[in-house]
Amino acid sequence: MVLLNAEGITKSYTEKPLLKDIDISIHSDEKVGLIGVNGTGKTTLLKILAGVEEAEAGTITTARNLRMGYLPQNPDFDGEKTVIEQALSYISEAGGGTQEYECKTMLTKLGVDDFDAKMKELSGGQRKIVAMAALFARETDLLIMDEPTNHLDNNIIEWLEEYLISYKGAVLMITHDRYFLCRVTNRIVEIDKTKLYSYEGNYDLYLETKAAREEMILATERKRLAIYKKELAWIRRGARARTTKAKGRVERFHELENSKLVIDDSKLEMSVSSSRLGKKIIEIENISKAYEGRKIIEDFSYNLLRDDRVGIIGPNGCGKSTLLKIIMGQVEPDEGCVNSGTTVKVGYFSQDNEVLDPKKRIIKYAEEISDSVKTKDGTFSASQMLERFLFPTYMHSVEIGRLSGGEKRRLYLLSILMSAPNVLILDEPTNDLDIDTLTVLEDYLDDFPGAVIIVSHDRYFLDRLVVRTFAFEGEGRIGHYPGGYSDYAEKRKNREKELKAEIKAKSKSERPEGSSNNEEKTAEDKPKKLRFSFKEQKEFETIEEDVFALEEKIAEIEAQMYENSQDYEKLRDLSEEKEVLEKELEYKMERWEYLSELNEKINEARNRG
Repeated sequence: MVLLNAEGITKSYTEKPLLKDIDISIHSDEKVGLIGVNGTGKTTLLKILAGVEEAEAGTITTARNLRMGYLPQNPDFDGEKTVIEQALSYISEAGGGTQEYECKTMLTKLGVDDFDAKMKELSGGQRKIVAMAALFARETDLLIMDEPTNHLDNNIIEWLEEYLISYKGAVLMITHDRYFLCRVTNRIVEIDKTKLYSYEGNYDLYLETKAAREEMILATERKRLAIYKKELAWIRRGARARTTKAKGRVERFHELENSKLVIDDSKLEMSVSSSRLGKKIIEIENISKAYEGRKIIEDFSYNLLRDDRVGIIGPNGCGKSTLLKIIMGQVEPDEGCVNSGTTVKVGYFSQDNEVLDPKKRIIKYAEEISDSVKTKDGTFSASQMLERFLFPTYMHSVEIGRLSGGEKRRLYLLSILMSAPNVLILDEPTNDLDIDTLTVLEDYLDDFPGAVIIVSHDRYFLDRLVVRTFAFEGEGRIGHYPGGYSDYAEKRKNREKELKAEIKAKSKSERPEGSSNNEEKTAEDKPKKLRFSFKEQKEFETIEEDVFALEEKIAEIEAQMYENSQDYEKLRDLSEEKEVLEKELEYKMERWEYLSELNEKINEARNRG
């Protein structure tokens, strides 16, 4: 069933069209990923389809009574509203129809449990979660989402993956998270030079299909070129006879000439030199940090090596950015110290484009950093560097405020690299960058002749680059793991399996005496016993209350698990306690069934007697 169909969508912000004659349809069983280079109009297309903006031309038709939900890239919010007030406000603006408790339940699942906190006090990721919770709390048939994974920690991203995989409606989303695209989507659509191309399957299949399509296009061009050369030789020999056949051949020659494939070979060139780096890089010695009595970092040490590629992961608000700021000397640790070598020149890429003045023109911003930049390919002016970073000459006079989110991040990245650092500290570098830019950045970091520290929730990016992972694990503890994110996740999964096995063994050893014998009774044996023992009578009188109390306790622990979803240590303890209680509940239910059945048989025997 077609939920949404758009035809001939056209949109321009300047004399150059951004979208031209775009056709797209979304079916009820589709999970569609929309990709493309930054600035090609992905966000604009989503806004048009969601009814937030109007197209200059084209039509959009939807299924009758379609319930659509839209998540913008940066949701608007009122800083003075509380979390629950803002969430309910989003729902009201979308048409209402959701109870407050449903909204609170979804917020809790997504790790936001302080419903009375002011929106202005939340991080960017938490604000996005509030908008996402309001979206998921409503009944919808089609979700349209712009960069849903940006600013979210890995646990929430994994939860979101599972939610969307099991979601019964259709999804259209922009995301540059390649693992997310592989696991959630069953169709990829790409905007390329104002046109849209559709590929069945997930991101992996898209890569294969696109490569085959491009090879076919190039093969067609090679064939055209071979025929063209042959016909060109005929034309140059002066074979322009007056016959109709010859005139037709001349016309076909001009058709071949005019059908030349125009190949856009412009690509991001990330080649910038770095400063000399000595033997001593950065030595972190027993640092600790706490805020308002809450331990952020506890006794952490590490010596950064020249070619290190270190990834730092953990839930939002755990202290990752604080650790980076301590390393750079912007924040003092409560204990311990950080010593840097005299030759160290740090390039810091922060989460926010905080140094970008929206009123400043692009060329002025670049020239203020450096008039000329040395690279392995030679020396380039600021203007030439902008062109290498896919900012053509006609954009140089554009104000930064008019750029897309991804273009701003690309410009900010250029400014960091133009300063020739020999140590790179990247705080969420993948947010808003398109896949093509990420691929080039990964290649650049492969060859970067210095140390790199990366805070990121992009699992693919971490797997691709880092050789060591630091994981924030609660109460200031930072675990050291060799390898990337997938290596860490595998070790965490194995550790959880071991804990469950320990809990199961512990629960079995602590089960009341005689319970195994009772469990082994068959249905045929149970009715033969037609009286309660004194102990069984007492147990039967209280077992329903015991079951009810256990169910309530488990529900309380589940609520605490939602409240502490970002505290790994607390979450682990609660999970262990829940496992024990569930085993006890399972045993109590078995006993209740047995005793209830025995009670019925006793009553039947009494009635017959």
